[in-house]
Amino acid sequence: MQQSARPHLSIVVPAFNEAARVGACVERATAYLAARPYASELIIVSDGSTDATAQIAREAGRERVQVIETPTNRGKGFAVRTGVLAAAGSQVLFSDVDFSTPIDEVERFLAAIAAGFDVVVGSRALPDSDVRVRQAWWRQSMGRTFNHIARAAIGFEMRDTQCGFKCFQRDAARAIFSRARIDRYAFDVELLWIAQRLKLRVGELPVIWADDSHSKVHPIRDSLRMLVDLAAIRRHDARGAYESSPATGASDQRGLA
Repeated sequence: MQQSARPHLSIVVPAFNEAARVGACVERATAYLAARPYASELIIVSDGSTDATAQIAREAGRERVQVIETPTNRGKGFAVRTGVLAAAGSQVLFSDVDFSTPIDEVERFLAAIAAGFDVVVGSRALPDSDVRVRQAWWRQSMGRTFNHIARAAIGFEMRDTQCGFKCFQRDAARAIFSRARIDRYAFDVELLWIAQRLKLRVGELPVIWADDSHSKVHPIRDSLRMLVDLAAIRRHDARGAYESSPATGASDQRGLA
């Protein structure tokens, strides 16, 4: 990866006890970024891992990866927030460690940011989405149910709130993540809720998706946590935690070709 005062792109990957997968993730990301014509950085956030996640990430990336370790496991939302707020890039993308959406999809997201969007959300639910390996039936059902509930409770029309591939213009990323409070799985919904509150331009982009079966999601426990988090989002909003600022732009939510 090329180095400069400010990278064009920062990629943030949260990881909890991912010793078996993080090495391949780092190698894939650094190889891709090294071939790009722009400066970039890769940030792995080891969220209280008790295995060799951080060590393997460092060894795989050498000087090409920044590894942040948190002392305890706080959740994916906390890990992503930690990485994004540490990122220096003009654009910031976060992705799951398995790259279920291939890393090269980022170029379309960067193009959408360049076209004027502040936030670009990957979607597996748009007509042009290419879902090559589907999730287990219970995860699909859980995701659809949660998305319907989130849309009704929060009041926005995103087709897929939970896809782990989202890109932000730097100022939008800092505005959103500095206000975010949710540490676990419903953090994606909170990010979109804050973006809506700040009247940012949000686009939804169809992606390639191939599910990795190594999920840490528990269908009952984590579904209940998500519902608790939705209530927390409404509570935080009522207390003014997500208030807008004069610097934000006009609201615009739409799909992208």
